[in-house]
Amino acid sequence: MELDELDLRILKAVQEDAKYPLDRLAQALRTPKSTISYRLRRLERIGVIRGYHASINPASLDLDYIVVTLVRTKYGKNYHNELGSRIAQIPGVWGVYFVLGDIDFIVMARYKNREEFMDKYLERIMSMPEIERSSTQVVVNVIKESPHLVL
Repeated sequence: MELDELDLRILKAVQEDAKYPLDRLAQALRTPKSTISYRLRRLERIGVIRGYHASINPASLDLDYIVVTLVRTKYGKNYHNELGSRIAQIPGVWGVYFVLGDIDFIVMARYKNREEFMDKYLERIMSMPEIERSSTQVVVNVIKESPHLVL
């Protein structure tokens, strides 16, 4: 489905502030409120907008220990879906990407400290027989992190 300029402008606005009042949004976009309402419902119905979420500061929950793990696995039938799903169930994991190349998965996770990382994550990754090897990087400083898509 093609999105027009108004759809993209609506998406930019609600991506910045999902609680944007409909009348203010209509005024800012110089479009009737009924049109904005219709477009939002349509974008939700067709799956472009999958939900509305609060942006929570991870540091306020002491989730400053960020890890990026590169995982190499043993090949098998449908291994990427099955193993990827199991990795995704590990507490603290917020991103699992099946990739092509020398590695099979990139895993992103957040924890309160090294001990929590070791207990909740590393022990589980190391005990999965399908995983041949992993290499975990600990993030020292976040330069940029944004949940927003560039529209």
